[in-house]
Order: sequence, then C-alpha cells, then structure tokens
Amino acid sequence: MGTIHFKFSILISTKNRVNDLLFTLSNCQKLYLNNDIEIVVFDDGSTDLTFEKVKENYPKIIIHRNEISKGYLYCRNKMLNETKADFAISLDDDANFLSHNPLEEIENYFIQNPNCALLSFRIFWGKQEPISLNTSEISHRVKGFVGCGHVWRVSAWKKIPNYPEWFVFYGEEEFASYQLFKINQEIHYLPSVLVQHRVDVKSRKNNTDYALRLRRSLASGWYLYFLFYPLKTIPKKIVYSLWIQLKNKTFKGDFKATSGILNAILDIVLNISKLVKHSNRLSNVEYQEILKLPLNKIYWKPEDEE
Repeated sequence: MGTIHFKFSILISTKNRVNDLLFTLSNCQKLYLNNDIEIVVFDDGSTDLTFEKVKENYPKIIIHRNEISKGYLYCRNKMLNETKADFAISLDDDANFLSHNPLEEIENYFIQNPNCALLSFRIFWGKQEPISLNTSEISHRVKGFVGCGHVWRVSAWKKIPNYPEWFVFYGEEEFASYQLFKINQEIHYLPSVLVQHRVDVKSRKNNTDYALRLRRSLASGWYLYFLFYPLKTIPKKIVYSLWIQLKNKTFKGDFKATSGILNAILDIVLNISKLVKHSNRLSNVEYQEILKLPLNKIYWKPEDEE
C-alpha cells in the first residue's frame, strides 16, 4: 500500500500534561468531519499514561512516543520532516481552536498567497474563553510567528534547516523566521483563525522553572544575534539586552532571575562553536529590510477589553 496523503496534519508535542492534551484532542475531533486531515501526537517520555490514554480514547489519532525525553524540538522536527500533508498545523497541548472552519480559512489563504510559507494565528492567552471572538484585524505580512498556534506550508519547511534542538526551548520560531526571510519566503498573520492558549501568563513568574525559562529565553535571543545579525550590530545588542536584565531584575533583588542571566551567558560560551558553524548572517540591506516588517502578533485581546 502507498503512503496516505492528507491535505492537513495537526502536530502536537506533549509531555506529562495528559489532561490538557485530552481537552485539546476533544476540541480537534470536530475537524475529522473533514476527511483530509490527520492528527499526530508525539509523547516525549511522559510518565502520566499519556500514550495509553490517547490510544484508548482517540484510536484514530496517530501517536508516537519517546521512552526517554529527547526534547520538544526533536519531536517537532521529526513530525514536520515525516508528514506527507500539504499543510502542517502546530498546536501546543494546551491550545485549541475557537474559530469555525479554520481549515478552509487556511487553505484559501495559502492558495491566494503563493509566496506565504507560514501563517501565524490570532491567539488569546487565558484559562477562560474570551468574551468575544470578533476582531477588526486584517491579514498582513509579519516578521515572525508564535509557536503555540501556526501552520506551515510543508514545501517551504523542507527548504530551511530544522529547528535547532540545542536551543532547548524558546527562539526556534525566530530561527525559522530568519531562515525563511533569507530565501524570500513570507510569514503572514491570519486573524480569521483564533486559537486559545490556555495559560495564565501572569502566574508564570511564580513557577518553579521561572529562572530556567528566563535562562533559555535570554540565551536563545543572544544565539539569534550571533547567528543572523550583521557583525557590527551584535556588541551593542548584547550589551543593551544585558543591561536591561540587570536593571530590571538583578538591581531589584530578583536573585532567581540573576541566576538565569548568568547561566545564559555560560550557554553562549558553551555553544560558541555551534554559533559559528550555523550562522546565516543577514546583509546590511537585509537587516534594514527585516527591521521594517511588523512584529509578530503574540497576544490578542477582544476589543471590548482594550
């Protein structure tokens, strides 16, 4: 038998968040009314019976498993490289569609915009659904995209390097955005497709992984400077970024953050050979061009709340 070809593949990487995942899969079930779709889950070494519960409750869903965690970027790379679909939708395990007919909206937009490689969705961050789903925003080209809700034109993904697994987490979307820019492929914001990311952003500072998240965020941001920015711009960018962190965190007695900052500096030293090997630097002209692009839309609020 030949390989089954789907128009859409929904790709979800997960680890030890089975209840969030099952809610997301329940939401995705309605999309099976469209027979041209597959849903793929990659369980990255969960110990909460994720694999067994997905198998039991959602037999139509494809699920892979790492017995020992290899990281979510490994999972995302593997799913994107193996899918045979035309379009690959990436959702976090705690994200779900709120808009109606998202697949139709996605396909039509890609057809009408052949140079668009990736679509970033409108994303509402919060545990409860927004009071309104409506928006007056319109689609447009942007600089980057958000990991928890976007869709690749798979043919474009195959033209750029994989997500850098040594980033661990944070920064991979910007890495891909720069790579797409270098080959003249565009990223667009599609507000007609709304996703809810079921996260309480304000509470994250109190989480036990606060310092680790800051470390990874800072390190990945600095990695991107070394990989893509013109050499003469890097020292100023690094110094300014470091000063802001020290002023807003260290000098205010945030010792957890200070630990994260110091470890991020260490990460730069440890990965210097990778930064040299994988650099794909923007020319001065490209750098000025990319600065003119609108920033990616990360957070959306209903207009009634603004």
